[in-house]
Parts: sequence; C-alpha cells; structure tokens
Amino acid sequence: MSYYVTTPIFYVNDAPHIGHGYTTVMGDVLTRWHRQRGEDVWYLTGTDEHGQKVLRRAEQNGVSPKEWTDRLVESEWLPVLDTLDIANDDFIRTTEERHTLGSQAFWRDLYERGEVYKGSFSGWYSVGSEEFVGDDDVADGEDDDEGHKVSALDGSRLEWVTEENYFFPLSKYADQLLQLYRENPDFIQPASARNEIISFVERGLKDLSISRSTFDWGVPVPWDTSHVMYVWIEALLNYVTAAGYGVDDERFDRLWPADVHIVGKDIARFHAVIWPAMLMAAGRPVPHRVFAHGWLLVGGQKMSKSKANGIRPDELVDVFGSDAYRYYFSRALTFGADGSISWEDIRARYHAELANGFGNLASRVAGMIGKYFGGELPAAGAPSAAETELQATVAEASRAADEAIERIAPQDALTQVWRIVDDLNGYLTDQAPWLVAKEVNTGGGAGPQAADSASERLATILNTAAEGLRVLAVLLNPVMPKACASLWDSLGAEPTLGPLADQRIDDVATWGQLAPGSTITKVPSLFPRIEDEDA
Repeated sequence: MSYYVTTPIFYVNDAPHIGHGYTTVMGDVLTRWHRQRGEDVWYLTGTDEHGQKVLRRAEQNGVSPKEWTDRLVESEWLPVLDTLDIANDDFIRTTEERHTLGSQAFWRDLYERGEVYKGSFSGWYSVGSEEFVGDDDVADGEDDDEGHKVSALDGSRLEWVTEENYFFPLSKYADQLLQLYRENPDFIQPASARNEIISFVERGLKDLSISRSTFDWGVPVPWDTSHVMYVWIEALLNYVTAAGYGVDDERFDRLWPADVHIVGKDIARFHAVIWPAMLMAAGRPVPHRVFAHGWLLVGGQKMSKSKANGIRPDELVDVFGSDAYRYYFSRALTFGADGSISWEDIRARYHAELANGFGNLASRVAGMIGKYFGGELPAAGAPSAAETELQATVAEASRAADEAIERIAPQDALTQVWRIVDDLNGYLTDQAPWLVAKEVNTGGGAGPQAADSASERLATILNTAAEGLRVLAVLLNPVMPKACASLWDSLGAEPTLGPLADQRIDDVATWGQLAPGSTITKVPSLFPRIEDEDA
C-alpha cells in the first residue's frame, strides 16, 4: 500500500499565487515526512485545463485553448514547483490522453450501471467557478456587479443557461454520504469543514448535470460526443486517472484509495460530497480523508486577483529563500483555519527564529568544534543531568512532532521541533563551552588532571550539541530541505550515516549516531540577515 496525497488540480487561467503555493507546500511537507518514515509515498499535483472559462480566455488571446494551456503550464505552473522545492511524484494535466481515457472509462461504467440519465437544465451557472448554483445561493450583485446575479457562495457573477444535459442522481446518495460522515468522523477535516458539509447535505441534494453541450472544450462524453463532461466531474477524476484508472489496473490497485486530498475550504463541497458520491456509484472505495485548509488573508481580506493582493510565490522566495517560505507557511499558520500573513511577520520570524535561532545555533557549534578540536567531532564523555534532560526533550519532541504530522497539523509539529532548537540554545548558554575551554587551557589553577576533566567536559558539550543538530537536520528536512542539506554536510554525517533523505523519523532520537572524528565544517550562514530595504 502507498501513502497517496493529492493537491487539487489548479485551474490554469491565471498565474499561481501563494494560496496555490500554500496548498502545494503543505502537501510536500507531509509527503517528505512520510518518506522519512520509510513509507511508499506518492504525491500528485497538476492542472485543470478544460471548461468555459479557459475557452473564453484563449479566444480573448487569439489562440486555441490547447495553445493557451500549454503556454501557462510551461511558463507558470511547472516553474513554481521548482521555485518552492516541491518533490511531487506526478503532475497530471487534464488534457493528457491518460486522463481522457480514464475519465471516459469511469463515466461509461456509471452509464452502464444506470447512474446517468438525460434531462434538461435551466438555471444559474458561474463561469468563474465553473459550477451550477442553486436558487438559494443566488444574490443580487453590488458595485461592479450591480444589475447582475452573483453566487452567494463565492461572489462570482452568474449567467442563466438552458441546456439538454446528462445528469448524475446525486440526490439519492444523501443518506449514504451522511452515513459516511457519521461512521468516519475524520473523513472531512477540520471539524469546521465537516460541520458545514453535513449541514449542506442535510439541506437536501439536487441531481448534478454532468455534461455541457454549448461548447466543445472538454472531454467528450463517450456514448454521446455531442456533449463534453462538466468540468468539475471530469476534474475530480484526476485523482484516479493519475493513479491508472482505466489504463493501468495494477498501478490503480496499489495507489487507491488516496490517503489525503488537501483542498481549499471553498472547494470542500466538491471533494466531500460530489466526489465520494461518484465513487460510491462506481463501487469504488472513497479516499480516507479530505482536509480543507483555510484562506490566506492579506490585509484582512481573502487573497484574490480581483483585489490585487494575489502575491506570487517568487516575490517572497526572491527575498527570503524557498526554505524560509516553506517554514513560514508551515509554522505561522494553523493548517485548517484562515490565517493572516504580512511581509513584516515573515521578516520578523525569519530573523528571530531562522537566522538567530536555528542558523546561529548551527554556526556556533561548528565554529567551536573548529576552534577547540580542529574541526573534528570529539567523543562524548559520561553524560551529566543536563545531557540526559536534553536527550529526553529530543525524544519527546520527536514523538510529538510525528503525531502532529499524522493528524495533519504541521504547525504543531514545528512547535515541537522548535523545543529542540530552543533547548539546544539554552543548553549552550547554561554549559558555556567557551568558559570550559579556558579551564582546558589553564587547568583552572588545579593542574593537569583538572585540565583533562575540563577537556572531556568540553568534548561532551560539543558532541551533544552536534547530535542535537543531527536531529534537527532530519526533522526539519521535510520543511527546509536546502538548509538541512547544508547542515548535514557541515556535520560530516553522510560518510557514516548515509544521505539525509534516508534517515528515519522513528530512529532520529537514538543518541550517538555521529561518528567521533567526523569532519565538522562551518558552512556559510544558513539564513543570512536581510537588510530592511530588501524586505
């Protein structure tokens, strides 16, 4: 069995902003951590390229929809994965043949099972969010939208459409969905999203139009090619088509069901209502969890292009670096709740927690080993109560961080890991190795025996500090892979312990893994200070 995690496939119509980056980085942190557990991990992301909105934008730019989506994927969506150091295993585009074949196989199966019928539809449709909107969620527009109807769900402008379409009997799955939510309370997380979904389903579900016949930019319905699939019911299928549905049964059986679908809370209904109902109708298992994270708020407002507050990931990475970007969104926000961000907060955390806290710690330890032991890791002597207490903190914090990742709470995991950073800094302050080094040189006025004792004590302190840094390199590697790779090199760990990516979370707190005599080098600052004008 695999640990299979997905992001939504992102709509290609605009360039990615940090909201997309937030989702993708959180999935990456989660899957990197599970890889370091030694699990068989598969991480999927990709792009949603069909639908009326894409078609209209391509026409406005005087190119075909495929040319338009190819351009956006190559120039915007693939590069952002490199910008953010995303280690995804797969990237699916809904214009790929494997997705077309898999989607058609899925709906052909439902059609043959009697789960599709033909009917007519008249109602409100949001091109902006590519969804049909019920009468209860239609409102009168204001300001720029005055004179138009808008969706009360997301504020997008609505159009009245009348079409002959194919329908999926979503309404008949309401009771099965409610039973799923009752029997599997962790299926939708966090609790706030779960409560909203349950309330939505209890209001009653309407059958869902699964096709459009007024344009042709989409996957053709296999039994009637005059229709294309409604973009959402086609897009949701990416999770199974990427896993091999309809084209590679062995791969599909290995990967499905998915362990976690990470989504924004505004699309939780599609993933926690329509998607499991489709799978139930097909006789397929539903995913284990749908985790809906909150919105990023800039100046107290939800980030969006229309409000001109859609910050691009590279705007932050160019100033702070990808590790700091990944750290900030993992640590500063509660995953699952709305979170306010600001440049001032990012900068403050960068200097206080990364530059002064973690980076300075690594620099100090390497510098002292270089100064007092010629750059060779000394062997530790008998531990004192201070070392025993630190080792206990490391063991407890490592265990608690692993538990936090299991419940998809990266902010809590980093809070635990930072206990180690803070305790290591406090340990060095309390043990004052620079003062012990003076005793080595002078004997404290008590002769050679005292000097030898001080030398052993100095070796124990610095060996302990280096071991603590080894632990931090492993635990922080899923969050800050570049800085941790530099730290791993600084500790001279690879010749005896192997690559950083091969270190296991469940073994990280085992003490004494660094080999005495290993070469310790002082690398350039992991997090150099940023001048005010740069940030």
